[in-house]
Amino acid sequence: MEFYLIILPLLIGYILDLLLGDPRSLPHPIRLYGNLIIYGEKIANKGRFKFIKGALLTLILCISTFIFFYYLITLTGSILWIYYLVSSIFVFYALANKSLIDEGKAVFKALDESLEKGRQRLSWIVGRETTKLNSQQIRTAVFETLSENLSDGVIAPLFYYAILGVPGAMLYKMINTLDSMIGYKNDRYIFFGKFAAKLDDLFNYIPARLTAVLMLLVTFKLHKISFVFKHAKRHSSPNAGYPEAALAFIIDCRFGGPNYYHGILVEKPYIGLNDRILTADEIKTVASINQKVTFVFIFFITLFSYISLI
Repeated sequence: MEFYLIILPLLIGYILDLLLGDPRSLPHPIRLYGNLIIYGEKIANKGRFKFIKGALLTLILCISTFIFFYYLITLTGSILWIYYLVSSIFVFYALANKSLIDEGKAVFKALDESLEKGRQRLSWIVGRETTKLNSQQIRTAVFETLSENLSDGVIAPLFYYAILGVPGAMLYKMINTLDSMIGYKNDRYIFFGKFAAKLDDLFNYIPARLTAVLMLLVTFKLHKISFVFKHAKRHSSPNAGYPEAALAFIIDCRFGGPNYYHGILVEKPYIGLNDRILTADEIKTVASINQKVTFVFIFFITLFSYISLI
């Protein structure tokens, strides 16, 4: 019975994500997370002790999220069909694979129509300035985003679901949302969001490396793991470089380089060796890698859950 309590919501949530993605017409807990963060930041991010106040806001939101979902799942556990319904819905909400792939394909489709449309559509999914990017830079940005968010938006929530169930997955989503909203190194957030950014780094440490390993595994290139991990360390982020380096190696290209963020030129190191032109049809290859990695990791979670009960 315990096996089914873990695996059935996982499989149902995964299938729902495959079919529906992230329908904008449905309410989503991440929007609630965002509103809570905005409200808390407006109240606390002023005056002195910004680091302490940012850390307290982060801890309050994270602890409250875990407690809320812990009791929600516990209370629904007495009626199995309600438990499966609620758990499956929140596994679905925790995953972002289909929407991530769809957004990447939408950028490529817009780019086929015009450079300006490609730039505009890319601005929906990346933090860098897009108004002066060329076609190569746009495709590079999409692939970097697909690889990095395969970790953040898929493998990491699955990893914490496997360990802590729905409360773990939704806790991770809160941490990741905090980082995406206040984890910037600018005048407004450099102190207030520092704790949230470091917490996000900590929670992504294993998933980022696991994502890189899975990417190499599904493309039968696991023997090059030492090469990928060496290049990953060039990235300014302690985690993002791992899936990016894996994808750069798999499709034999080069990521990184200078980009503008909020009007500031940021010199990012290059990851990968082959500075070649990326083509439009390669989005299919990258999307396929994301789908395979997700499927294989869910298979491993299912297998390990079953073995642990034998």
